[in-house]
Amino acid sequence: MIPENQRQGTILVVDDEPDILIAIKDLFEDEYRVVSTTSPLEALDILASEPDIAVILSDQRMPEMSGDEFLAQAREHSDAEAILLTGYADLKAVIGAVNKGRIMAYMPKPWDPSLLAVMVRSAYERRVLAREFDMERALLRGLMESTTDQISFKDLDGRFMRLNASKAKSFDVSPTLCLGRRESEFVTPERAASILEAERAAIAARAPAERLEERTTADGATQWYLVHRIPILDETGTVATIATIERDVTERKLMELRLRQADKMQALGTLAGGIAHDFNNLLMAVLGSLDLASRRAPDDPRLNRLLQNATYAAERGASLTQRLLSFSRQRDLSLRAVDVNEVIHDMNDLLMRTLGGVVRIEKNLSHALWPAMVDPDQLELAILNLCINARDAMAEGGQILLSTRNASVAEGEIADLPGGDYVVIAVRDEGAGIPPDILSRVIEPFFTTKEVGKGTGLGLPMVYGLAQQSGGTVTIESNVGRGTVVELYLARTMTNDAAAEREERAVSPSAPKIRILLVDDDAEVRAVTSAYLVEMGHRVIEAPDGASAIDILRTDRQIDLLVADFAMPGMTGFDLAVKAREHREGIGILLVTGYADPGKMAQGFPLLHKPFGREDLAAKVNEVAVTGLSSPEA
Repeated sequence: MIPENQRQGTILVVDDEPDILIAIKDLFEDEYRVVSTTSPLEALDILASEPDIAVILSDQRMPEMSGDEFLAQAREHSDAEAILLTGYADLKAVIGAVNKGRIMAYMPKPWDPSLLAVMVRSAYERRVLAREFDMERALLRGLMESTTDQISFKDLDGRFMRLNASKAKSFDVSPTLCLGRRESEFVTPERAASILEAERAAIAARAPAERLEERTTADGATQWYLVHRIPILDETGTVATIATIERDVTERKLMELRLRQADKMQALGTLAGGIAHDFNNLLMAVLGSLDLASRRAPDDPRLNRLLQNATYAAERGASLTQRLLSFSRQRDLSLRAVDVNEVIHDMNDLLMRTLGGVVRIEKNLSHALWPAMVDPDQLELAILNLCINARDAMAEGGQILLSTRNASVAEGEIADLPGGDYVVIAVRDEGAGIPPDILSRVIEPFFTTKEVGKGTGLGLPMVYGLAQQSGGTVTIESNVGRGTVVELYLARTMTNDAAAEREERAVSPSAPKIRILLVDDDAEVRAVTSAYLVEMGHRVIEAPDGASAIDILRTDRQIDLLVADFAMPGMTGFDLAVKAREHREGIGILLVTGYADPGKMAQGFPLLHKPFGREDLAAKVNEVAVTGLSSPEA
């Protein structure tokens, strides 16, 4: 006898004659697990408790109820295949059993054992296939209805044979209303033509096809879908159905676009920083020479006016390089706690003079604004740039609304901005607005829609660079014909030394006259810097590079201060400063630079940015000479 756990399945035998039950059990117990009872009522209880019964064998004439009545009630508990056993040619009972009990066959008594065995085996296999089909159908239904992907099946005429709720929802109808209808009835003619072309291509290729589709929603938003079209072949190898799976990949696509934009901005930033470095060296020589010349020139009003014009133009160039460095995030910002409202209040006169009378400036400043961590000078320049852009967007004049507020941002709420607390500065105009195809490019450096000579294309990039370097970001919303709002997010700081910044700084005592080693690979810049230092009364020794400076330090023990350019070929100013401290532990160090990545600057050495004036240089030299400087941190 086959062990019970190795038998194929379970059959239920119901007959009021015990001898027949024994005979049937003897016939099938080697192949199946046989459950038997003489009572139809008990059989119903068995069916309710054992859902795995595959085949029911039932006698027709029984005292409690007839076989066809029993099988009709059995359908409430089980989908098992049913065979009716009858000793009488009761055609009416057989018809009733077929209609109500859904029997697959009937066997008259006395039966042929081999024929009955074949019938039961056929019923069992049919039940196994039905269960497998039910499981596959349930799995398919569960898959289709649990996923957010849009899934559909169509015949070769493009009519829906099956689709899930997600697909039907895209048409704003129920799935049943789509069956038998073409997709062209629910979409625009252009999209219908695109779908038809894609389906024909997949059918012709007889292979799955994949493509990324860009779609526009009713409210004008752009969505991207990754669409798989899969031809399903019949047993002859002919395409019978086409399945379509559409996955919304908008978030992924937007992330890819943001990453691509970030890579482009990083590349442009690197280029901008390199340009600024060379330009600052040129401006240092120009501004320094103009300054020295103006103080040596004769008292000639016309000549002085020419020198002032040249100085003003060079200073505009210096301002341009500062915007480049701010955009590229390669400017060493002086981040500190700032009262943003106070910065805006202090800009009243500057805004009125700069913007003129064609626009009105309204302010809505939060009274309980948090302090922000930012460079106040660069913040003032950023606000000015935003207001200038707003004015230029309103050719016929209008109102600029300058507002501030506190904002707690959730993680992922704003792209590229970590969750946390921020101070938000918003500049809103009533201008023409920015078209969507231009909006994505407005923070690219040198990109401008203004006429030649009317704009550099560095205003918004500078604001963006400041925000990024200060731990924030910039968001821009614009509607064509209705205006634009630019919001600058700045990281909140828990410290509040803004009030302390307003206190007057103590006046540093004058520096003693000292011996200075000046190192710069640019001869023009070195000449101007040397002239400034000599005018201050210091003794200056010049060197064109780090190696020459080390040789001088070895032989000249009277050097008090090393002033070195940061970016020099061969040996950087920082490397030189470290080696100088090895030779002269107490020597003062001042690094100057036209470009430097703040992330790579060592802590502990004071830094002066090119182009600098005589007063800036004097202040830094006084600071180092009077207060001294400890060794940089390791």
